[in-house]
Amino acid sequence: MAFWPAATALTRRSLFTLAGAGAAMAAEGMWMPQQLPTISKALKENGLAIDPAKLSKLTEFPMGAVVSLGGCTASFVSPQGLVVTNHHCAYGSIQYNSQPQKDLIKSGFLAQSFEEELPAAPGSRVFVTEEVKDVTALVLDAKAQGLKGKARVDALDANSKRLVSECEQGGGYRCTVSSFYGGAVYQLIKQMEIKDVRLVHAPADMVGRFGGDTDNWMWPRHTGDYSFYRAYVGPDGKPAEFNKANKPYAPKHFLKLASSPLKEGDFVMVTGYPGRTNRLRLPSEVAFNFEWQQPASIKAYGEQLDIIRRETSGRRDAEIMMANTVAGLANAHKNMGGKQASWEQDGQAIMGRKVAEYEGLKKWVKADPKRMAEYGAAFAEVERLLADSQAEARRDFLLGYSEPTFLGVARGLYENAVQRALPDAQRKPGFQDRDQARRAQALTALSRRYDAQVSVKLTAHFLSQYLAQPASQLDPAFLSALQLKPGMSEAEVQAHLVRLNGATQLARTEDRLAWLAQDASAFKASQDPYIQAAVALYTHDRAEEAKGKERAGLQQEAYAGVMRALMAFKAAKKQPLYPDANGTLRVSFGKVQGRNPGGADGTTWTAFTTLNGILEKHKGEGDFDAPAVQREAIKARRFDQYAVPELGSVPVNFLSTQDTTGGNSGSPVLNKNAELVGLLFDGTLDGVISDWDFNDRMNRSIVLDARYMLWQMKVVDKAERLLKEMGAK
Repeated sequence: MAFWPAATALTRRSLFTLAGAGAAMAAEGMWMPQQLPTISKALKENGLAIDPAKLSKLTEFPMGAVVSLGGCTASFVSPQGLVVTNHHCAYGSIQYNSQPQKDLIKSGFLAQSFEEELPAAPGSRVFVTEEVKDVTALVLDAKAQGLKGKARVDALDANSKRLVSECEQGGGYRCTVSSFYGGAVYQLIKQMEIKDVRLVHAPADMVGRFGGDTDNWMWPRHTGDYSFYRAYVGPDGKPAEFNKANKPYAPKHFLKLASSPLKEGDFVMVTGYPGRTNRLRLPSEVAFNFEWQQPASIKAYGEQLDIIRRETSGRRDAEIMMANTVAGLANAHKNMGGKQASWEQDGQAIMGRKVAEYEGLKKWVKADPKRMAEYGAAFAEVERLLADSQAEARRDFLLGYSEPTFLGVARGLYENAVQRALPDAQRKPGFQDRDQARRAQALTALSRRYDAQVSVKLTAHFLSQYLAQPASQLDPAFLSALQLKPGMSEAEVQAHLVRLNGATQLARTEDRLAWLAQDASAFKASQDPYIQAAVALYTHDRAEEAKGKERAGLQQEAYAGVMRALMAFKAAKKQPLYPDANGTLRVSFGKVQGRNPGGADGTTWTAFTTLNGILEKHKGEGDFDAPAVQREAIKARRFDQYAVPELGSVPVNFLSTQDTTGGNSGSPVLNKNAELVGLLFDGTLDGVISDWDFNDRMNRSIVLDARYMLWQMKVVDKAERLLKEMGAK
């Protein structure tokens, strides 16, 4: 199949031949760093003062200061490894270190010395990206190209694991192979993995989370969404697990605070690790998401939140245990609701555009026999495979919410035992030696994230719904392993789960960890009900996995073919094509800008909010209960040097036109000189549908103004040690 080398060359042309892009690109685009030199004209025209080429060099300033937390973004802000991110990104560590008698969630935390800094939640990491390399030809080598289905997936996995293993030689690094454009392009990403991460400072809950779920995804906003970690390494300067002898990491680059005031209309850019967008999805995928999958997920998330809040009410220890889970669920639930509301309003127009673009692509392919020979078969094949995947998703939707917590733990532990009997290179990703420490940390973290009462209620709620479906839609192996019967009531399921939970040893952290060292024979001999169920399900699970791989391999080949056609189409028209976000490093740029009119008729959104709004919103309860010490400082107008005369107060949050999504949380927002002016933490509810269909009129990112963070740290929290370390004047 000789078209692959040509496809690789075509990929590079599509990525980097962006002639004429200029300022017409507006704010749209989550650009890969290596694409930035080709859009340098647009960057300069929009106000960037530094050389755009510097942004493509990952080990130089400023990109060398930007790090990933494995789900959020952060940045170094001192030569001693101080890391700033969002409060909600550090929330898991704040929650993990909290107890009813030492409630850091409520009161906040400030270490007065290095010795007082607290270990972050188990598994916390700081990833410093050092190299990104195109490995498309190595992943999709001649052998892989000639294979179909599961064999193709296995070959791609083997090639990826080999590249990762070579990349991680010497230790201290975490390497990944990431897929772009539906599997048409692959990159090897090398990151230093800093394992000793410590909590340094977090403001009080009603600073870092002021407005709570009520204000989440809304404007105007008055949230102090910031917290600080510190990265530590061993005495030899290399990444190491937590040890009191470790020392602060000395980054090669760190961000400096802005030396000039930020105002409306100023250029800003954001560098970070956006999680996932779906703008290149095919029309059938868009329809499936908005017409079935997302509405079903919104309903399920809402039910989960209702159950957790009901079952933890009046039990502060349980509220703390579930706080991180509730925050994540509530955030996703509201985000999905915003997307769905926008779809209900504009879905017909969005779908019309998607279909027209797709039909235009297919017409272009059909117009040339060579293009038809290269790409034509992929279109029909991908639609067939997507239809199969969607039918399975409908069938198994409730099953995904119905697995008891400890059955999931047991399944993972047993498969880990089976995999450990194989040579490391032959094991599945996630079960290799490189993964064992993180597996142990996840099992440990469960001790502070699990509440038995909540878990039973949640599982019984969804499992009884699953069992109420026609018997033909149920998984007989799952029912047999857990001794379940179709039609069991919620009360019957709950009683059954209580019996199972009472008989398992997996509720104890030390017992969970002990199973990591056991071989498969020990699992087969166990009388633990969940381990017995995991052993009974193993053959069935592997058969289902093989079926999924078979379809995934066929789908990768077909989907990548469609994406290569799209890339060629765009290249022929000399139009830029950035890939959908996939958790890898990206750069977006825009302006500090309000919205006029806003989402509602006649509404105007100003670019900045101020401290005045905190007092106006304060209710003394719920999501609007600002700390008394903060309110007193605002009333006394103790603004220090951070007030803006035109605003008559200290700016708190601001709006920008930058193109961002989940995963960008905590991303540093930089001015034209690459100085820190804020932290990206949110979008607006009527603009989140931009994950699927970018809308430059509605899209706005919400940013914590660095001046508010510094004011809170200096005037309210007295964090002079950190301010001095950051070079704040």
